[in-house]
Amino acid sequence: MPVIRTGSAVTQINVFTVEPDRQQPLIDYLARAARVASEVPGWMSASIHRSLDGTRVVNYAQSEDHDAARRVIQHLKAQGMLEGNKAFGQAHPGLYEVSFTLDRDDIH
Repeated sequence: MPVIRTGSAVTQINVFTVEPDRQQPLIDYLARAARVASEVPGWMSASIHRSLDGTRVVNYAQSEDHDAARRVIQHLKAQGMLEGNKAFGQAHPGLYEVSFTLDRDDIH
């Protein structure tokens, strides 16, 4: 289960721009990549989101810390998974830390 709390993890957020007919194939590919990434110690979770208009896919992946995130990226590169993303659309990756959260359980 993804954990979204300040100071809890390093998050890789990758926004892909795709043609609508490439959205589901990219989601399937990213699901396979998540299974490969899960082999790395320190990997925590992956969540894949599709835009309702069919033109974007967002991959939200968490690792325990920056070193674990780096190991995950290196592992995916070594397996050819990052290069394979290019067949589906344009990627815009970045590493982030959670700075603020609010959910309905926080509101009194």
